[in-house]
Amino acid sequence: MNVTETMRLDKWLWCARFYKTRSLATEEIAKGRVTVNGLAAKPARDLRCGDTVALRQGPVARTVLVRALSGARGPAPVAQLLYEETPESIAARERAAEQRRLAPEPAAALQEGRPTKRDRRNIDRARDWGSRWSASIDE
Repeated sequence: MNVTETMRLDKWLWCARFYKTRSLATEEIAKGRVTVNGLAAKPARDLRCGDTVALRQGPVARTVLVRALSGARGPAPVAQLLYEETPESIAARERAAEQRRLAPEPAAALQEGRPTKRDRRNIDRARDWGSRWSASIDE
């Protein structure tokens, strides 16, 4: 693990394995989904040990403290040493996961479901315009 004093934010997010590619990290930062010490950031912002980074990974929001900087992307166990997630962030993530688990199944709200083959044929027959190829009447 190469240790440096400062590092680009997008590179650190990639090295810490929050995003699969550096360009994905850059996109998320540009969309405003990543803040450093409570302020909006740019991909080239210098990050130091002790900074607080708030980010979103899909539906998951995280707040982490920067513990170390690494010049190269390494294996996941090494990447986890680069940050420490705050207790509030862990609790919020667990609450969100529990709410998703207890949420009703979206498919249960459907009353009829998908049409059967017979239903599909009836729908197609009802939409049939005959031999006309346009909506205008030109007999």
